[in-house]
Amino acid sequence: MAETTTAGKKVKFIVTRQESPESKPYTEEFEVPYRPNMNVISALMEVQRNPVNVQGGKTTPVCWESNCLEEVCGACSMVINGKPRQACSALIDKLEQPVRIAPMSTFPVVRDLVIDRERMFNALKRVKAWIPIDGTYDLGPGPRMAESKRQWAYELSKCMTCGVCLESCPNVNDKTSFIGPAAISQVRLFNAHPTGEMNAEERLETLMEDGGIEGCGNSQNCVRSCPKGIPLTTSIAAMNRDTTKHLFKQWLGM
Repeated sequence: MAETTTAGKKVKFIVTRQESPESKPYTEEFEVPYRPNMNVISALMEVQRNPVNVQGGKTTPVCWESNCLEEVCGACSMVINGKPRQACSALIDKLEQPVRIAPMSTFPVVRDLVIDRERMFNALKRVKAWIPIDGTYDLGPGPRMAESKRQWAYELSKCMTCGVCLESCPNVNDKTSFIGPAAISQVRLFNAHPTGEMNAEERLETLMEDGGIEGCGNSQNCVRSCPKGIPLTTSIAAMNRDTTKHLFKQWLGM
């Protein structure tokens, strides 16, 4: 009965495309056969198998990125019906149609829906979002993290560098050097680590530079859009406090 009901049903997509970083964007419309419980990725796969637009013209397959298909890797970020999100968790049954798909505008477009996240990764490099341990010899077990701290730190560790928080932030654009909410939250995570805190002051000083935490306008779009529910604004507030304390210590010569 379900197959009879959905037989012949189509889903319409309006995709913003771009041949190369230098070319101009344009839109192209597609229709794909509807299946219950399909998501945007499965629809794009249908277009890839049969790249024919609604006018019946043969075209090039739409390019996009995906990996885990479980909202864990962060690769399939795109703007769907005006909202930056993961395409793998965007179910067609819950989307207004026609479904409008575009690349995230905060990042340079490589082709179609594929974007260059270099800005975000460079921000993580700036704040040294890692635990710098020489792995050439065994240092033995590290210090244990208190359970109360581990619980909230685990929430911060869910970041999948999808870039959605940067896309939704009005202060992250090509006219600013704002480091963005993801990197600020990672500073909080690694400064809380028993070994990572060795470099805590260095990370805080990075946040105190141009384009650092002062660039946040407190729009709170980041925390509302984060697909993993990471408390980004809580992290920004905590790092605001820590950078202020660090600045006073510097003034007092402590």
